[in-house]
Order: sequence, then structure tokens, then C-alpha cells
Amino acid sequence: DAAGQESPLQIEARPVGGVASAAAPAQADVAPASDVPTGAGWLRVLLFAFVGGLILNLMPCVFPVLAMKALSLAKMGGAGRGVQLQSALFYTIGVMGAFAALGIVMIGLRLAGSAAGWGFQFQSPGFVVAVCWLLFLMGLNLLGVFEVSAGRLGQVQTGSGRGGDMMTGLLAVIVATPCTAPFMGVAIAGALGGPPVMGVLVFLAMGLGLAFPYILVAGVPGVASRMPKPGAWMGILKQVLAFPLFATCVWLLWVAAIQRGVTFVALTAGGIVLLGFAGWIYGVGQRRSMLEGGRGTVAFCRVMAALCVVVCGAALAQGLRAAPAPVAAAAVEAGVEPFSEARLAELRAQGKPVFIDMTASWCITCMVNERVALDVPSVQEAFRSRGIVFLKGDWTNRDAAIGDFLKAHGRDGVPFYIYYAPHQEGVVLPQILTPGIVTSTIGK
Repeated sequence: DAAGQESPLQIEARPVGGVASAAAPAQADVAPASDVPTGAGWLRVLLFAFVGGLILNLMPCVFPVLAMKALSLAKMGGAGRGVQLQSALFYTIGVMGAFAALGIVMIGLRLAGSAAGWGFQFQSPGFVVAVCWLLFLMGLNLLGVFEVSAGRLGQVQTGSGRGGDMMTGLLAVIVATPCTAPFMGVAIAGALGGPPVMGVLVFLAMGLGLAFPYILVAGVPGVASRMPKPGAWMGILKQVLAFPLFATCVWLLWVAAIQRGVTFVALTAGGIVLLGFAGWIYGVGQRRSMLEGGRGTVAFCRVMAALCVVVCGAALAQGLRAAPAPVAAAAVEAGVEPFSEARLAELRAQGKPVFIDMTASWCITCMVNERVALDVPSVQEAFRSRGIVFLKGDWTNRDAAIGDFLKAHGRDGVPFYIYYAPHQEGVVLPQILTPGIVTSTIGK
């Protein structure tokens, strides 16, 4: 198996699914769609999956949840070794279980003929809104509006206990899927293109990579004991960490606006207000329950909170059933054309250089790449001086043409970048871009 013999940091360009990979170490991230690993090749794919999951900890979409996990790490400074290991174990179970479930769903959809790729669930407006609402409620919990775990109010309990650790791991995977990391491309392609059992193992390896730093902190003697001792400062930290979650909610509102229009965003924002009221009145009931008597007040608060949640769910279901309002067309960027296979074939037949950017509004990695590597003066000038046509494919909503194009090039998600020089095969760029990588690729 040739794939199993190559170094993960191979630098030489080689044909990949009809294209040539860029001369950069990250090009191990690309695999041909038809090259199903065998034997030692699977060990390489599992290694890539683990490393990709490990690097995923550094991607911006995971920061809000990892910031919450910092509370658990801080609490470890005053906990026994058994508690530390138990916390790491159940967090890892949550992460790997969520990855396994995600992998099973993706593999099942692929076997059924669907073009589901990494982050496919964010193409559903209902899922986007549900995550937005969940993160908002978690932010309220961090601010102390209400508590979701057992114990006295006022204690720092976020992520505590076995259930809390598992739920934090589950949430980490949910918010991680809009991001991709180096080495994940070949792992996901192998998982979806090979036997289902091996595919699930690949997703489990990614989950192990995501959870590994926490396992390391909890498992290495003396590391957790060097953490700052628990104290009043943790209450302040807990409240501060609510605001990254609220910022994530704003981003998800923007994604919902692109997917279904301003009317759908109004429904989502109204749900946020209603859930805010539900969290507040539930907290009132919790505080009342700590006093003598007042059982009727506590029951009333809980019923009102539950009713608010039910109304939100019903409104979302109704909003999803309604015909989507027309979304205002995005402003046409200078020198950028929408992607289509026909337009690509036309430009290549004319001998024009073409740069393709496959992106999505829910893809944080895509947004970062655009800001730091594509929408910068030096790269834009290089495109203009060479007469390069920029084609952009937007995968925010499901698009079969984009899904087929990605699959044909051994990819199962965005971002994806490929450059076609005149009358030459395509050159695939890494998933993490810098201006230097882009200019060096188009300058060849």
C-alpha cells in the first residue's frame, strides 16, 4: 500500500484524485477519494485522526467549551487523584461517544447515498438555532442565573460530577464540528470511504485526540496539583467565561440569517428572550426552594420555565415548516464569481488560471483563512497581477454540486482550496492558510 509508506510530512507534489497536492507539509491532509487504506495504511489514517483531534483543541470554535473545562482543571488543584482521573475519564467518554455517534450518522448517510460531510449538521437551520439556544442557557448558568447540577447554590459546579464531565465532552464535539484541523481531511475521507467498523474507529481516534490534553493533565502525577488552588477567584472566572458563549450565539445568529433570512433570526432572538426568562424564573424557584415553605411558588416557577421551553420548541418547529423567507443576496465581492462546474470548465478551456475557495458561513476555519490569508492586500494584488479568476463555492446550505466536487477531490468538508494554473492539473492547498502559502502556490 503506497499510502502507508509515505511520510506524513511528504513535501513533493503528487497526483491526488486527479489533482496535484501543494508542496507543503500540510498536504498529507489530502487523500484520493478512491484510495481506501488497507493494512498499514489504516494505522496512518488512525494516526492522522488522533493528531487532527489533538490539533482541534487549538481551533477557535472549541475555545468556549475548553474555557469552561478550565474551571474543572482549576478545581483539580484541590481534589484527590481519584477525582482527577474520574473527571478525565468521563470527559473522554463524552467526547469519544459523541464522535462515535457523529461518525455512525455520517457513515450511515453516506451508505444511503447522501453527500454528508464534516460539519453537515450546521447546514440545518434547526440545529444552528438549537445550539445557539443551548449555549445561551449555559451562559446564564455560568452567570449564576440558575444551576443545573445538584448541590448548594453559589458553588462553582459547571462541569462537575460524572454527568457534567460527559456533557462537557459532548458539547465540545458539537461546537468543534464547524472547525477543521490539519490531518483531519485524510482521516475523514478514509473513515467514510472504508469499512464502517474502521470508520467508527477513525472517529474514536479523533475523539481521543481531542480529549488527550485533559487526560494528560489529570493522569500525570503532580500536574493538577500545581494548578491554582480553588477559591473565590473561580466564581469570577466562571462568570467571565459566559461571554465567549454569548459571542458564539451572535455568530450563530449570523449563520441563521444567511440560511433563512431575517424573519427566522427574529424567531431565534425571540426564543433567546423567552429562554432568558425561563432561566431566570427557574433560578427564582431554586433559591425559593432553599427557604422554608414556598412549595407552591417553586412549583409555579418550574412550570413556567418548562412552558417557556415548550413554546420555544413549538415556535422553532413552526418556523422550520414555514417556507424560508428570501435571503438577501450577499454583496458581490470584487473579482469573485460563484462556483459552478460549467464555469470552471469554461475558464480552463480558455487557459485562464483559476483559484477555488470552498467555504461555509458556519466554518470558523474558513472565516479565519479569508481574513488572514485571502482578503489581504498582498494576496489580492497577486491575484490581480496574474489574472486569476476567483471562484467561491458556498456550502452554508446543502449544495449537491459542491458536495460532489469535494468528494471527487477526496474531501468531505470545508475549507477546501485548489488552484488551477493554465493547462495544468490542480494544486490543493492546506486547510490552514497563510499569505505565503497562497502566493507561493499561485506563483509557480
